Amino acid sequence: MTQISRAFLAKTLLAIAGLIALPAFAAESAHVTSNPYGIDALWAQGDFVAKGTLIILLIMSASTWYVGIVKLLEQRRLLKQGQELLSHHGVDLQKAASELADEGMYSAVAQAGIEAAAEHKGELAQRVDLNTWVAMAISDAVDSASHHMQNGLSVIATVGSTAPFVGLFGTVWGIYHALTAIGISGQASIDKVAGPVGEALIMTAIGLAVAVPAVLGYNWLVRRNKLVLDNVRVVSGRLHASLLNNPTR
Repeated sequence: MTQISRAFLAKTLLAIAGLIALPAFAAESAHVTSNPYGIDALWAQGDFVAKGTLIILLIMSASTWYVGIVKLLEQRRLLKQGQELLSHHGVDLQKAASELADEGMYSAVAQAGIEAAAEHKGELAQRVDLNTWVAMAISDAVDSASHHMQNGLSVIATVGSTAPFVGLFGTVWGIYHALTAIGISGQASIDKVAGPVGEALIMTAIGLAVAVPAVLGYNWLVRRNKLVLDNVRVVSGRLHASLLNNPTR
């Protein structure tokens, strides 16, 4: 075998060996290389302000989902109770509303009306008629129910209005530190700029991700609150008429 043939054979074998080893090398490189611009890098490289901002956004998001789920379950229960109460009439409606096991808004309205009708006697009966007295008691109970239904919504509204600014604060703080680091190092290449600035912009994205569900959830829960209060007003109106026809003495 000539020297040229031997050299050619050696090169061929080396090329084949390289092709065989290339997939394993590529897989190993992909496994070793990690994303230097992700949330992990942001947490690892961020200072206490950046980490504190992320924790605040996490708490705001958790608060939104917790309050939203609790309010949704409460509204579903109250809507169901309202539909069940509307199937009763007269004294049955008074009994059904006042005996609700959860001592909720409907029972509070019923109890207020029943107690007002029971108190309407003697000198009070001479000064104020039964219709006005019962109407005042039921109206106060409905107003109290309306205030109760607003509980928790202020948390969601606050998160929806402030989360974008919290995220923006994190972005501004991150860009400031990125520019400071670039100025100190004296290098402004794309690999030096893209990482810190990209990590800072993640804060804005997280802030929006927290705020958008809060705003949508707030509007939806407010609409469902109106449906609940409409049912409460209808039930209270029927209770009022029932107490006038069948006053409890």
